[in-house]
Amino acid sequence: MVSLIVTHPGSAHKDDFLAVCLLVAKYGAPVVRRPPTAAELADPAVCVVDIGDEHCAERMNFDHHQLPREHAPTCSLSLILQHQGRYQDARLLCSWLEPAEWLDARGPQRTADWMGVSRETLDRLGSPIDAALLHRFSLCSTLSPGALLYEVMRLVGEELSEHLTTARASIDWVASHAERWKLEARGEAFEVLFLPRLEPLPDDPSTAMERYIRTAGLGERIAALIYPDRRATGFGLARFNDHPRLDFCRVAAQPDVHFAHKSGFLCKTSATSRERLRELVCAAWGG
Repeated sequence: MVSLIVTHPGSAHKDDFLAVCLLVAKYGAPVVRRPPTAAELADPAVCVVDIGDEHCAERMNFDHHQLPREHAPTCSLSLILQHQGRYQDARLLCSWLEPAEWLDARGPQRTADWMGVSRETLDRLGSPIDAALLHRFSLCSTLSPGALLYEVMRLVGEELSEHLTTARASIDWVASHAERWKLEARGEAFEVLFLPRLEPLPDDPSTAMERYIRTAGLGERIAALIYPDRRATGFGLARFNDHPRLDFCRVAAQPDVHFAHKSGFLCKTSATSRERLRELVCAAWGG
């Protein structure tokens, strides 16, 4: 059990802040911001983050600064996520993680080049929420349970952990129950992912399906989603990745379609049979 979390003093960055948030959420240990002692580096009850020149999970030491230049972009948050067995899911489910790794390991200019944007564009993505929390964290030398910032950090860590846990559970649920349909309309073949109405459903079936498609590497194959409508007994039909060949406004006048978004990306139907749902998505396919 971790009894103390040690990280570096001075300016704080997103990686060390979030790494400490995850540790605070798991262990509830106090945080000190100063160089670690030799005894602390040797003590597995003391978690040393983003400082100490050592990555040794057995001793709970998580620094990345000693890694060689050619090492893949890695930050202290990467190391904590790896230790918790959540890294692969985080890379798939948290689109902000890889840019955070690049920013900490390579700096803003190389990160902007990697993202294919200008440094000015990258700077415009900064958030005042990030700035405020990192600034307040940088001013602290100690943080203990009950302090306002400590409890905010606990909340952030809990939210991130819960997101990864629930997202993985919903992906596995979709993988077990979804059906891939191969359809043809106007002489063209395409695929649809269908999720039957089963209980208990994920809180947001369409989001769970999108996550499943991306983690399963099906993004180039699936054109549309058909999922149970949480507000009614029918189904929602939506194009995936804004597929250009689908426009659900084409079925807006159908008697069993009670809503079609004006942009054509979504419709809702009272239909429940697989045959009718196939007919609707095929009718929405066109030039």
